[in-house]
Amino acid sequence: MASALVRRGWGAPPRSWCRGLRRQEDPVLERYFKGHKAAITSVDFSPSGKQLATASWDTFLMLWNCKPQARAFRFVGHKDVVTSVQFSPHGNLLASASRDRTVRLWIPDKRGKSSEFKAHTAPVRSVDFSADGQFLATASEDKSIKVWNMFRQRFLYSLYRHTHWVRCAKFSPDGRLIVSCSEDKTIKIWDTTNKQCVNNFSDSVGFANFVDFNPNGTCIASAGSDHTVKIWDIRVNKLLQHYQVHSGGVNCVSFHPSGHYLITASSDGTLKILDLLEGRLIYTLQGHTGPVFTVSFSKGGELFSSGGADAQVLLWRTNFDDLNCKDMIKRNLKRLHFDASPHLADIYPRTPHPHEGKIETIETTDTTTVRTLADKSEEISGYFLNPSLLSTECCPTALKKKTEDVSDFPSESQRSIPLALTDALEHIMEQLNVLTQTVSILEQRLTLTEDKLKDCLENQQRLFNVIQHKS
Repeated sequence: MASALVRRGWGAPPRSWCRGLRRQEDPVLERYFKGHKAAITSVDFSPSGKQLATASWDTFLMLWNCKPQARAFRFVGHKDVVTSVQFSPHGNLLASASRDRTVRLWIPDKRGKSSEFKAHTAPVRSVDFSADGQFLATASEDKSIKVWNMFRQRFLYSLYRHTHWVRCAKFSPDGRLIVSCSEDKTIKIWDTTNKQCVNNFSDSVGFANFVDFNPNGTCIASAGSDHTVKIWDIRVNKLLQHYQVHSGGVNCVSFHPSGHYLITASSDGTLKILDLLEGRLIYTLQGHTGPVFTVSFSKGGELFSSGGADAQVLLWRTNFDDLNCKDMIKRNLKRLHFDASPHLADIYPRTPHPHEGKIETIETTDTTTVRTLADKSEEISGYFLNPSLLSTECCPTALKKKTEDVSDFPSESQRSIPLALTDALEHIMEQLNVLTQTVSILEQRLTLTEDKLKDCLENQQRLFNVIQHKS
């Protein structure tokens, strides 16, 4: 397997400058994985960096072990293209999205058991866990973002403001914001507390295929269909950097955990690494045949992986400083405490917003259709809800944190809610579940009606143009 790499910018410093320092080497292709039968749409590393999950047009997920000669596992369940895959922060779950309109949660082991979530009325384009693993955000072509509670495995609420397909939705590192991008040529930022859109970035040229927060949550990067990569500072509503380094649409970006580097994947068949501190392109990597659709750094930043139309998954080693994953998470989540004072004012726009005071979301308080495989529901539920069942292979720190995790939930004696009230609330939630399913069906019918009406208007306009031309 041949790969090519081009170094841009200044050359390596003289050897005398590197004394006492680790000598930097160019990124190198370590290995490649073959197993998928169609294009790779998404890749993600486990928190430990020992496993790699990939999604593909062939409707399968695959779980690879980064050790040489290790066995790979294929997960079967989706009925259409798998568009996105992501490990939970603890590594005990794997979420996937598909064009079959479903989201699945998998146990990342050789058995590959899964549960199915149904709420979207169109293909689902992306999945993203919050940094604490309690919530999952999904983006869909039904123009909505939906947020799910992972502990109860229930749908929480929807975010509606986009007017076209939503391609991607990501949580901020502290979980208090969600950023989304759509084919309506906007990028929106949402407050997860009041479910409102608090910021909006528009582009008149193209739309963003992918968007994500930098590790400290102050900036967002967008991958544009117009061949550009943009870095926005959401604290001051300012475009900080604008890169035009690709000759094709940019499909995906990934921040290095340090926040100093950004890697991009493009339909021009290349990967490019940008130095954000100096604002320049430093590497161009050519290893794929055809468009590159996805790229992702490992949690520690020592590896990154890419996938594309050639159905190959490439594993690269970086030359960047090794980082301790746990230290990075602690640093980026240091303000994530229930007792901490709100800090959203730090990242809200400082100028008045035309959308303030308007609630444009449809919210429910309970789950929508969450269907679990009938013969595996109890066992899977145990895996999802009981920290003692976490696999040590998937989450090395699970057993150490067992007591701590369980103590987060109140015991029967500590509950201040009477049992009768709890039963009543459970009954209400069941009724809300039925109501939510009904709303979902109505939403699907409205979407179909909207599409038909749009077609009718287009046909009417064509007829009018033909008649006007003849006359």
